[in-house]
Amino acid sequence: MTNRWHISVLIPARDEEDLLPRCLESVLEARASVLRMASCDVVVAVDNSKDGTYGIARKILGNAGGVIRCKAGRVGFARAAAAKTALRRGKQNPSRVWLANTDADCCVPPTWLTDQLQLAQAGVEAIAGIVDVDSFDEHGPHVRERFRSTYVLNPDGTHPHIHGANLGVRADVYLRAGGWANLGTAEDHDLWGRLAVAGAQKLSTSRLKVLTSGRRCGRAPMGFAGALAAHNEVRVEA
Repeated sequence: MTNRWHISVLIPARDEEDLLPRCLESVLEARASVLRMASCDVVVAVDNSKDGTYGIARKILGNAGGVIRCKAGRVGFARAAAAKTALRRGKQNPSRVWLANTDADCCVPPTWLTDQLQLAQAGVEAIAGIVDVDSFDEHGPHVRERFRSTYVLNPDGTHPHIHGANLGVRADVYLRAGGWANLGTAEDHDLWGRLAVAGAQKLSTSRLKVLTSGRRCGRAPMGFAGALAAHNEVRVEA
């Protein structure tokens, strides 16, 4: 086994032919930036999809990763399948493998992977980043301000948010915690909690930010899209 770091980017996708190209293009840009520091591949888990997501993923990824199919209809299962595939593909020591998770409707910054790798090299074992919204067009005029004003970020850069769209974990610690659970929603909070039980060195930081879709109807029940849409129901005082 090599001691060089390897990064696997894991992306669940269901009926994402419209937004997946943006996601993969941003991930491949981040991958290109980190290749001088580590090897990197991308695994897309196409779960119960009825559109052209699978073909689009294969075409864009090329030899930069792999695309798998599953039919669970649960994001936790898809994330776990992607992680299992990534770990099976590689031969690295799990303590030198970083699993960087995002979603198919997200856009990551060019430094997304280099920033995570630097933190991993410093001894951080699990990282929770933050998200911002690309567009509020599907929402009421007050939702943008309400989202921004209620999305808590502490002065020191820490925060209380857990998003599967922006979560990284070292592979040996991921395995020790039991990996992604077969859940349809809140799989990110579940894993983060078990990482704490497993004694992981965790960091919640606003330094890592991804842009996510502002769509009103998401893929996971009671997921981020639902939480964002709930701001439309809040009465705004005149």
